[in-house]
Amino acid sequence: MSNKPLFTGSEWDMDMLSTMWSVIDDVGRNTFGLDYYEPQIEIISSEQMLDAYSSVAMPIMYNHWSFGKTFIQNERAYAKGMQGLAYEVVINTNPCIAYLMENNTATLQALVLAHASCGHSHFFKNNYLFKNWTEADSIIDYLKFAKSYVKNCEERYGEKRVEQFLDACHSLQDHGVDKYRKPAKLSTELAEQRNKQWQKYAESTFNDVWRTVPKSPEENPEITETVFPEENILYFIEKNSPVLETWEREIVRIVRKISQYFYPQRQTQLLNEGFATFTHHMIMTELHDQGYLTDGAYLEFLQSHSGVIAQPTWDSKYYSGINVYALGFAMLMDIKRMCIESDEEDKRWFPELEGKDWLATIKDIVANYRDESFVLQFLSPKVARRFKLFSVHSKEKSGYLRVSGTHDEESFEHVRRTLAEQYDLSRRIPQIEVVDVSWKDDRWLFLEHRTKNNQRLDYHSMKQTCQYIRKLWGFTVKMDYVDLEGNLLEDI
Repeated sequence: MSNKPLFTGSEWDMDMLSTMWSVIDDVGRNTFGLDYYEPQIEIISSEQMLDAYSSVAMPIMYNHWSFGKTFIQNERAYAKGMQGLAYEVVINTNPCIAYLMENNTATLQALVLAHASCGHSHFFKNNYLFKNWTEADSIIDYLKFAKSYVKNCEERYGEKRVEQFLDACHSLQDHGVDKYRKPAKLSTELAEQRNKQWQKYAESTFNDVWRTVPKSPEENPEITETVFPEENILYFIEKNSPVLETWEREIVRIVRKISQYFYPQRQTQLLNEGFATFTHHMIMTELHDQGYLTDGAYLEFLQSHSGVIAQPTWDSKYYSGINVYALGFAMLMDIKRMCIESDEEDKRWFPELEGKDWLATIKDIVANYRDESFVLQFLSPKVARRFKLFSVHSKEKSGYLRVSGTHDEESFEHVRRTLAEQYDLSRRIPQIEVVDVSWKDDRWLFLEHRTKNNQRLDYHSMKQTCQYIRKLWGFTVKMDYVDLEGNLLEDI
């Protein structure tokens, strides 16, 4: 049965957008069984999109100079034609906020609704990392609290002092997340209640001499017992720093809570973008098949879609690494193909996929995998050949590069494993832990960096970061290099 096209030209209005979403929503939920948050659609200008880039896409964020710097950099690059703008930005909230560019054509608006409000939103709601580690219902209220709190601190203690303190906290954002234990829930009411209690406690016990004296947990409710090693450095500082004032502890908590909220997104960029691209391709094709899109609109969609999944070759001036949209989409399409019709090579590498329900299989992958495990489990020789994947490493002291794996069958496993490691955050973020504190003597804070493959930290960045840790801790910070077995390699 053929339906009336949703639009015939490039122009659109809010009534058309509402009708468009009702049809896309019906296809997404009833044809493909997707489960996503209700959308909140915001139409924004190019300048507002640049502003969204600068504040990690959140509609409410506390003020900091780094956000303004990012805005100016993006604005200048965009004005010079060196950078384009995304068709949309979507946020893991409930309702799911999606920003759509006002100069998108009607076809592009349909594409981004399917991509963001169906694809990304389904991923946010169903992936185990987001389900266990984020709270889409409460993040906006918490950000309102954070913005108000930081503003009040600026008025009370001075903008410069608060800004410099935020600099120190931001330098440790990567080391302010819980990687293995589930974080405590976001609670705006609890944060406000705790702030009042701490303020009352600080005012009743204030003495500038005693402020620098470390206290036991029984003497000071802000200090807690710690089991070493502690991977979350910001958490340890928040709970144990001898010198932080009450408002400073709350800002440390705000920074680490927001960092924690975005941690799952950093672990799922490939799978998240790949699934959103797969979803918009699936829905837009279904809309065309049902007559909701004209042939001309579908051709416009395919042109935009092809641009999204384009992968420049390694020797192209446009190459900037593997396009997560391209690889993620290609892998999911390949999984669908193998479920429907496996050949002999597929049966050898993925016997479990033969004859499976492709949609149920992909939903299971979306719910239970992250980038590293997704690549390690489902990258096929066919996709590796299509992307012409190969791995290289430098030979020590020779200055030459050696090809250590190609996309042929012999070394495919090595290439797949190497690629999966690139999506492992533990290999991109240094493993630094708090291992001890000299409470009774000089109050030194002892850190350890566990090296992998004998790789060392950049000395200049490491020294700067240690200075920020010292600012938050208040006393000397010492860091040792150790190997994975804990053997001392070097002390700093």
